[in-house]
Amino acid sequence: MTTAAALSTAELTAWRTFLRAHATVVRRLEAELVAEHDLPLASYDVLVQLSESPSHSLRMTQLAERVLLSRSGLTRLVDRLVRDGLVERQACPQDARGTLAVLTPAGLDRLTQAWPTHLRGVASYMSRLNPAEIETLTGLLVTLVPEAADNGGACGAEAG
Repeated sequence: MTTAAALSTAELTAWRTFLRAHATVVRRLEAELVAEHDLPLASYDVLVQLSESPSHSLRMTQLAERVLLSRSGLTRLVDRLVRDGLVERQACPQDARGTLAVLTPAGLDRLTQAWPTHLRGVASYMSRLNPAEIETLTGLLVTLVPEAADNGGACGAEAG
C-alpha cells in the first residue's frame, strides 16, 4: 500500500476553506429554493441544464454528468420530476438505446419562477468580488478541475 503525500498547512487550509465555502453556499441556495418554490437545488439544476440544451433535452448520461449525480441518483430525481410534470422521458431519435430527459412547459414555468430566487442568492456571493477577482476565481477553479469547464455533448455522442 502506498502512503498518501502529505499536504502543507496552506494546502490543507485552502482545501478545507473551499469545502466549507461550497457547503455553505449550497445549503443557503437550497434553503432559499425550497422555502420560496418547494424546489430542491438538484431539481433546479436539472431544469437549468435542460433549459440550456438544444430542444430542451439531454441524454440521461449527459444530464448525470452535468448535475454531478450517479445514473441511479439521476434516475430517481428524474422520476420525481416526471411525476411532478416538470420533465418527461423520450427515446433519443439518433439512438433508440438512449433516453432523453425533456423539459416540459410546466418545468420551464417552474424554472422561470425559481430563477430570480437562485440568481439573487448567487449574486449575494458574487457581488462581493470585483471583475478581476471573478476572473481569477474562475481561472483557479478551472485549473483545479479542468473538466468543470466542459459542458458539451450531443444526443448521439454517447451511449446511455
